[in-house]
Amino acid sequence: MKEPFVLVEDQYLLVDSWRQQNLQLVAGFTTKNGGVSSGCFTSLNTGFHVGDKIGDVQANRRILAEKLSFPLNHWVGAEQTHETHIQQVTTRDCGKGATDYLSGFRATDGFYTRDKNVLLTLCYADCVPLYFYAPTHGMVGVAHAGWKGTVNGIAHNMVEAWIHEGIKPSEIFAVVGPSICSKCYVVDDKVIDLVRNLLEENDEKPYNLISEGQYQLDLKELNAMIMEKSGIPREQIAVTSYCTSCDEDLFFSHRRDNGKSGRLMSFIGWKEDLEKR
Repeated sequence: MKEPFVLVEDQYLLVDSWRQQNLQLVAGFTTKNGGVSSGCFTSLNTGFHVGDKIGDVQANRRILAEKLSFPLNHWVGAEQTHETHIQQVTTRDCGKGATDYLSGFRATDGFYTRDKNVLLTLCYADCVPLYFYAPTHGMVGVAHAGWKGTVNGIAHNMVEAWIHEGIKPSEIFAVVGPSICSKCYVVDDKVIDLVRNLLEENDEKPYNLISEGQYQLDLKELNAMIMEKSGIPREQIAVTSYCTSCDEDLFFSHRRDNGKSGRLMSFIGWKEDLEKR
């Protein structure tokens, strides 16, 4: 399958096919470049919670807001806890978590909305960004899937939430975004036992044993498999080849940088006549 992301500016990549289908849909992922932060946060850190200067993070977000033509007071953000809570948001929520950490939604790792002019944002440093789009219903969503959120079914929870909104899984398109690849992500038996429980019926497994009790786990593929099991047709699920650890010139990586790094951001939203406001 063709790489779904294209580098548009130094600061971000966009989901190219979605952009071509509808110019009002803004969906993408930031790089670590083109910002004002320094030290281990050089230079486009978007996370408030990692020890960077709050003024620098705000400046980085303003840079993105200008580049995307999506004002910061229309963004929505969260305190992410590697769990599975998904929040539906509306225009009334605009600005929450946009310029500080405490005003964001608590203990939330996924957002979805039908409303225009709301930019859903979440932060990452190796975990998997999951993007959801139901074009016939105008619904968009994004989720943060680390190994805990993945094995506990955050991708499935998003599909279930949309089913309750009257959207069939067959109407959903999904993209698995830049995150750590299997070569860079080694886990133990504890994690793999949980993965096995999820995929008992699958012959193919997204992991390889490399030594006693050590496995390379493909979190991107695991999330794609969970989406497919939840009813999204596999041909409607695109998976990026970008790795946050391998592609050091583009991305921060918590594992590669030994926990001292900035945060990248996923974003998705409908933009309608914002420039006129």
